[in-house]
Amino acid sequence: MPMELSWKPLLNLTWRSEVVRRPATFSAALASSWAILLGFGILMLGDGLQGSLLAIRADLEGFSATLTGLVMSSFYLGFLLGSIMTPRITIKVGHIRVFAAFAALSSSAILVHALWVSVPVWIAMRLLSGFCFAGLYIVAESWLNDRATNETRGKLLSMYMVVTYVGVGAGQLLLNLADPLAFPLFILTSILISVAVVPLLLSAGSPPTFHGSVSISLFELFRLTPLGIVGMFTVGLVTATFFALGPVYAQRIGLNIRDTSYFMTATVLGTVLLQGPIGALSDRFDRRLILALIAILTALSALVCIRAEQVSTLALFVAAGLFGGLAFPLYSICIAYTNDHLAPNQMIAASGALVLASGMGAIVGPVLFAMIMDRYGTHSLFWSIAVVHGITGLFAIYRMSGSAPVPLDKQGPSTPTAVHPSGSAIESIQQFTREETEFELEDEQ
Repeated sequence: MPMELSWKPLLNLTWRSEVVRRPATFSAALASSWAILLGFGILMLGDGLQGSLLAIRADLEGFSATLTGLVMSSFYLGFLLGSIMTPRITIKVGHIRVFAAFAALSSSAILVHALWVSVPVWIAMRLLSGFCFAGLYIVAESWLNDRATNETRGKLLSMYMVVTYVGVGAGQLLLNLADPLAFPLFILTSILISVAVVPLLLSAGSPPTFHGSVSISLFELFRLTPLGIVGMFTVGLVTATFFALGPVYAQRIGLNIRDTSYFMTATVLGTVLLQGPIGALSDRFDRRLILALIAILTALSALVCIRAEQVSTLALFVAAGLFGGLAFPLYSICIAYTNDHLAPNQMIAASGALVLASGMGAIVGPVLFAMIMDRYGTHSLFWSIAVVHGITGLFAIYRMSGSAPVPLDKQGPSTPTAVHPSGSAIESIQQFTREETEFELEDEQ
């Protein structure tokens, strides 16, 4: 792949990639993708470490929960902006340059946090980090998606999900290597992000393929599947809030850095263990029933976390694992439920709309829940999460009473998906922006 691509050769290369012979078996696809998965795993180590590190450091520096929530939520605003703008930038300058530039920027941004402890500076750097990480996801996942066929894509993306969660979970444990008030953890995060570039760039193949897709707006999708949109908004709201404020919660109830890292890791471990069984249940029964059941159980598990904290630290870890194992798989169920109501050519565009719904929740959640924490105390974090998921469960029950379920033989499979845009979602955003970008570039010519 040449280092510099104009838009016309890039589009020609994209069209030719339709006929490129891809690995026909899962083992062959995995063998051709191991470097991408390795690099992404390292990137997730850095991502997992930096999120908890910044939340803990903000609390130690005396930031209020509201200010911490504002800082952390700016990452998700940057992520949404990056998801929309990166495909346009990529078409103009090429995948390799975009990936290298965004990795360098995100690697530098984390170091700025250590140099200047200031709310405006941290907001700006988190916004930049979110923008860059969206670009890194787009490029890496596009290459990974391009290595798969329809027969191997589900298993390959499932493996990618496991790598994502293991990386994020292990990143929490790296908090134990140094004092959050010192420089080393910030330097380590920067190193991990920089090193992650090496296997990803060395394994770079053809750029992503754009598939035909009809457009569908967020409002149109809400009319088709209100529960899918509400569920995705809830998942984004709660997931972003927990990863932003979970370390703050742990610190304020008296956990040390080691136990805080175990607390956050437990939620990720619970997700890895329970996502498969929950997805299998959603394939065998009415997804609305499973969604309602899991949402209500998530609300109860959030309340159990409050009680467990008063019993013992080990009990809190177990409760946190149960909470994560129930809360985070809702992302995959909501995607599968929405796709059950769509034609095949609507799914890619709908996936992009779902990402936007989740992203809006992720932007609002940390700030809203942080304000509640400042007003009503630390334990109000899990009380608020319980209320949100309880309402979501009741809404699912209400939707069950108003319409017939999708027949089981018409339901598509539920593929385990990490709680950030997967390859299909990224592809939809690229499809959404590609045509407009091409017209802009034609005008420039």
